[in-house]
Amino acid sequence: MRVLLLVSAFNALSQRVFCALEDAGHEVSVEFAVDEAVMFEAVTAWKPELILCPYLLKKVPETIWQKIPTLILHPGPVGDRGASSLDWAILRQEREWGVTLLQANDEMDGGPVWGEGRFAMRQASKASLYRREVSDLALELVQEALKNFESPSFSPMPQEELTPIHPPVRQSDRQIDWERDNTQTIIRKINSADNRPGVLDEILGTHCYLFGAHEEGELRGAPKEVLAKRDGAICLGTVDGAVWISHLMEPGRFKLPATFVLKKRLKGVKEERIPLYVDPSLQTFKEITFTQKGRVGYLGFDFYNGAMSAEQCVRLKYAVETLREEVDVLVLKGGENFFSNGIHLTILEDSKKRGEDGWSNINAMNNLIASILFSDDILTVASFGANAGAGGVFLGLACDFAVAREGAVLNPHYKTLGLSGSEYHTYTLPLRVGEKKAKELTEACLPVSAHRAKRLGMIDAVFPSGGYDEALSRWCEALVEDEDRYYDLLDAKRDLLERDAERIERCKEAELERMYPEFWDESSDFHRLRHDFVYKVCPLKAPRRIARHRKDHDA
Repeated sequence: MRVLLLVSAFNALSQRVFCALEDAGHEVSVEFAVDEAVMFEAVTAWKPELILCPYLLKKVPETIWQKIPTLILHPGPVGDRGASSLDWAILRQEREWGVTLLQANDEMDGGPVWGEGRFAMRQASKASLYRREVSDLALELVQEALKNFESPSFSPMPQEELTPIHPPVRQSDRQIDWERDNTQTIIRKINSADNRPGVLDEILGTHCYLFGAHEEGELRGAPKEVLAKRDGAICLGTVDGAVWISHLMEPGRFKLPATFVLKKRLKGVKEERIPLYVDPSLQTFKEITFTQKGRVGYLGFDFYNGAMSAEQCVRLKYAVETLREEVDVLVLKGGENFFSNGIHLTILEDSKKRGEDGWSNINAMNNLIASILFSDDILTVASFGANAGAGGVFLGLACDFAVAREGAVLNPHYKTLGLSGSEYHTYTLPLRVGEKKAKELTEACLPVSAHRAKRLGMIDAVFPSGGYDEALSRWCEALVEDEDRYYDLLDAKRDLLERDAERIERCKEAELERMYPEFWDESSDFHRLRHDFVYKVCPLKAPRRIARHRKDHDA
């Protein structure tokens, strides 16, 4: 089938739908719904049989939906209408929420229903619910709709009695009353706005938006008193406890770790330290966690939006090196929302020494990956339980094995940010998929589904989203159950590292040589593209790599 995706951004859900359609053999093109003219141009050029809108903030013009079936994913149950659907669900403490796939008509979110589903709400940020529960359910509805589209007996269910459209959530709806709101209420308000637009507040005289809320179990103080700082986050007192805020954003700027925004205003604030890695159940702000089950250890690293600064890379490297002495198999799990997205672009954008700090970040990432790649006394497993991009993909591919959650999307490329790439990718990717396919993946700059990654040989296994942790545990435990097989794998790893030692070093040096001017030359594409990415500059049209209709039209 020929399908057009009309989207407001090629976000995680849009990419997942794109991958699923391509994996199923459909012809897919993507266009940004910038205005009516751009949308109509895409439809005219591509001539789709079906239009899907997995993430759309603008209304589809009548001239389009009257001629071509246009299906819109709404992150709310049937009857819910309007923007800020998930925001309201979190604020109102809904126990259950849903996703609806409906056909566009002249009523906002009021068209015939092609499919619906429900999920249990958990205490999490809006972005986390969107990337996990909403995304999983949305994909099921899309796949069901594609089958129904080809069935002559199917007809969508009309919405006969339309409920009023709820208004968008405003800052006044989320405003924190520090003298009245308890910790859970504060977290809920911040969760409803994370990762956009944030909750507007004033901290130490600085007007800013709040992101990344975590409950603190021990520290206590007066409401809104800054009690401590750690790893870029600040801890504020509440009426019944305390809450950590990991990121702030000043109006007109971009998100940064809270201590970067407040800077000199935090003089005298206590640096609250915790061990290098802690148990995931510890009630506080924590980025690196560890649990052990027999001879297998699970190393979590939950960095906000998957971005890894030089300092975070160093801490994770120390954790890897320490844990090599504790376990026989070390599993790198990443975080709940991302595995990793590579270097920290917003910190670099904020830096007055962008070349120096960027170079430091890349080398810290390389050093971390070297500690994994050359760990010849244990076996390592990358668990892509969530999406990964750029250097974050190659962080995982440095492991001996890699597995993924069904639905995870990998973006194994750098060019869209003007970088040629490092992280030993010119060694690890060809080792798995061959030189030709490795070049194709890094040049095409397209997302890769978990299932396609498995077919290509990028990863070794894909486990269902439901029961993922249990399947991962069984798979990893099987590596150590057979003692002879375990040591055969370890011997083969050592032989490979010895054989390829010079090649690995050449790959690393060549990567860094290519990247050097990309960081140090202020006129390089990297500095321009990073700025546009950080400030969320919206392109006027979708890039040609996904806008296949423009390629056809040009031809």
